[in-house]
Formats: sequence, structure tokens, C-alpha cells
Amino acid sequence: MGTQPQVSPEVAAALAEGGAVVALESTILAHGLPPGRNREVAARVERVVRDAGAVPATIAVLDGRPVVGLDDRQLDRVCDPASGLVKLSRRDLGPAIGLGRDGATTVAGTAALAAAAGIGVFATGGLGGVHRGAGESWDVSADLGVLAETPVLVVCSGVKSVLDIGATLELLETNSVPVLGYRTDRFPAFYLRESDFDVPWRVDDPKQAAAAVRAHREFAPGHAGVLLANPVPVEYEMERGLHDRLLAEGLELLVTRDVRGKDVTPVLLEHFHTASDGVSLDTNEQLVLSNARLAAEVAVELAR
Repeated sequence: MGTQPQVSPEVAAALAEGGAVVALESTILAHGLPPGRNREVAARVERVVRDAGAVPATIAVLDGRPVVGLDDRQLDRVCDPASGLVKLSRRDLGPAIGLGRDGATTVAGTAALAAAAGIGVFATGGLGGVHRGAGESWDVSADLGVLAETPVLVVCSGVKSVLDIGATLELLETNSVPVLGYRTDRFPAFYLRESDFDVPWRVDDPKQAAAAVRAHREFAPGHAGVLLANPVPVEYEMERGLHDRLLAEGLELLVTRDVRGKDVTPVLLEHFHTASDGVSLDTNEQLVLSNARLAAEVAVELAR
């Protein structure tokens, strides 16, 4: 067991040469997608990154060792439900490493390990945020705190509409995290291309995105990361009527079951998955692929 990240030879070589590398989380594989489909998506996401000219680095903790750049055997292990990987935010990395556990990294955990390995670009599905009712529950995702102090570009499709999007954007502003909208003036809401909230800055191609990230790093070195919000491809956006119905049903479910705190989001997302006949899973998969492609394109520009 060791505490230093085990970086794959391919990723290490790319970093040493100043090449483009994109970090990828493992929680979506271990906990977000059904068995079988998760392994297919793992391969597709890495292929998308390679096709765009970058090196993928899927991250997890295995046998108490952070691994940056999983090989095929390790991806099989992460995607196998029998492996029993726990979900690791940044706060959980120390205990998991110290106790020799296996874990899949969330946005916060992945960003922290990516930065430790020298990777500055990270693609994911959606960012965690401020939960509804956080004024009473104090339930705010660790993703926001980590992004506030970790110099990594996170490419995502905004935050899920089950969260308090306005409060999430306010907290990002408080923590001096630049928010860029990719070819959009509205902040995306994961399943939906637009929420009711504007983005402060818009970029229309990977070169502009890279220029903004590069300048931010120059004037705020070692501090906050950058959020690049990329809406789900239009052909895979969830139909708004379906989305609004599922959200209303899910919120009613919380009341009838008296669900609170950290259990709220899993219950809501499970309702989306089961009541949409697979539409939400299709949307989730396609936005992850789109974000990985964009992250790779920006990483290539940053490496020039």
C-alpha cells in the first residue's frame, strides 16, 4: 500500500512531455450506471478522449492506492458490482487509503487526485451543488469546496435540476470560480440544456475556453479551478414535460417517505431512472461522452 498516486505509464509519459491528459471519474461507473452498460461507457469515454488527441486517465482507489489511469483489468474491477467499491469524496480519501479499501472517486475526489498527479483538465457528467433546503440541512456538495481551491478545469453539464441551481451559482461566485458557458448563455441543468440562470461568461470554441483557463491560472495561480458548462447534445435532451413531471413526482416522493439530508438526491435520481423508461440513463451517457470530447479538445489547446 502507498499514498502516492500510481500513475499509469501512458499518463506519466504524456504529462512528462507536456501532452494533453483528461481525468475521468469512476463513481459514474461503479454507482451511476447499470452493470454491463457501465463497462461499455467506460470504454467509449476513453475512446472519445483518445480520438480528440488526448490521453484518458480514469481515477479510482484500489487496495488503498490512488490509481491515475486505470488499465482494462482495473476498469473491469471498478465496473463489477461484486467489487463493492465505496464512494469516495475528498474527505474519504485518507481513510480509504489508510485502511486499504477500494473506492470510486466522486467529482471532489477525482479533482483532488488529478491535481496531485499534475492533471489540469477533468471531464464529468454533472457537478454537485447546493441541495434544496440547504438552509436547514446544510447539505452542500463537497465538489464546490474542492473546486474553490483546486486548479483544475471541470467540464460538466451544469448541475442536476433536483439541486438549488441559483444557490450553487452564488456559492461558485463567492469562491471566485469562473463559470464559462460553452456555446450557451444559460447555465445547463444536466438533463436540460438550459436552466433559468445565466452564465457570466460564454465561450464558443475550445480555443476560447483554453485562453480563459490559461489567463485565470496566470492571474490566480494555485487557487480556484474553472467550470466549463457544456449543455447535453440537443438530440439527447430530456423532453421538458417529462422532466418536469418526474421532478414533481420525485419531490412529492420525498415528502411521503420523509426523506431528508444526504438521502434526498439518490432517491430523486433513482425515480428519474426508473420512471423515465431509460431516458435519463441515455441522457446521462451522452452528456458524459460530449463532455469528455470537449475536455479533450480544450486539453489539446492548453498543451499547445
